[in-house]
Amino acid sequence: MALERKRIGNTNISVSRLGLGGTSLGNLYEAVQNSAATELVVASVAAGVNFFDTAPCYGVGLSEQRLGTALASIDRASFVLSTKVGYALVPLTAGEENPSLFVNTPRCRTEYDFSFDGAMRSIEGSLSRLHLDRVDMVAIHDPDETAGADPNADPYARSHFKEAMDGAYRALERLRSEKVIGAVGVGMNQWQMLLDFVRAGSFDYVLLAGRYTLLQHDAASNLMPACVERGVSVVIGGPYCSGILASGAVEGAYFNYAPASPEMLAHVRRIETVCAEFGISLRAAALAFALRHPAVASVIPGARSVDELRGNLAAIDETVPDAFWNKLVAEQLLPENALG
Repeated sequence: MALERKRIGNTNISVSRLGLGGTSLGNLYEAVQNSAATELVVASVAAGVNFFDTAPCYGVGLSEQRLGTALASIDRASFVLSTKVGYALVPLTAGEENPSLFVNTPRCRTEYDFSFDGAMRSIEGSLSRLHLDRVDMVAIHDPDETAGADPNADPYARSHFKEAMDGAYRALERLRSEKVIGAVGVGMNQWQMLLDFVRAGSFDYVLLAGRYTLLQHDAASNLMPACVERGVSVVIGGPYCSGILASGAVEGAYFNYAPASPEMLAHVRRIETVCAEFGISLRAAALAFALRHPAVASVIPGARSVDELRGNLAAIDETVPDAFWNKLVAEQLLPENALG
């Protein structure tokens, strides 16, 4: 299938509307075999996906290593690769363990580092693991120490905004001017500080995880219009809200990195009823919601197998009519101002 592409900000970089998020390649929650990781990346390219997102902290370097291996035989001009800075990888000492959501990873842990030198070292390490001499897109990663992953927490409780703007941002600006990287961004699980960055710097894109989805859309009134106004592209991570919008409201479904509450399960079941009425899948509704906003360039759901990739490709190919969104609004399952 031919996947539509959209330009990142005012750059000459164009990404497929469906990308591949690299958390699963870092063994998030469960291990993926090296051969399966390579097969997934190669199948993605064959299917028309040209956008691959990773980060040093995804499996403490494992995701980048696997992408580098899988893409080594692919024409460099045919894919766009994004990674991130902000997490330094530190080798574990003898007897030290690293509690993490990633399993079977190299013996390293992460430390936050948003300094100029830290960003430069991070890019050098990423290029080595990826076997590349340049990266298309680089984002400052979690300068809130993931405080925004909890929508009820103070988004500024652990802010590194000033350090990131004075350090990592200057480093990425320099690398962009030297054409080592093509686009500069920032990525978090919150909209508030992302909006601060958009207003403070010359960013090409933001990576927003979990805060502009079919279930959580609090970025709609603030961040999204600001990005449209400034020509900043939005990449949507976590469009399935940790899984529930892919699996449906089944027992054990995850929402926002934790088991879904009974109230959330009931809410998703009501959305599933409307989906059935229009003959569309819940997964298609989740992807279409994000992509219909003019600021959004791409959605990057994770996949850990070729079968999951095929499910994402089938979902993005479904047609979701305007009447579907109108019905969600009428049923009070989606506020009208959430729609782009």
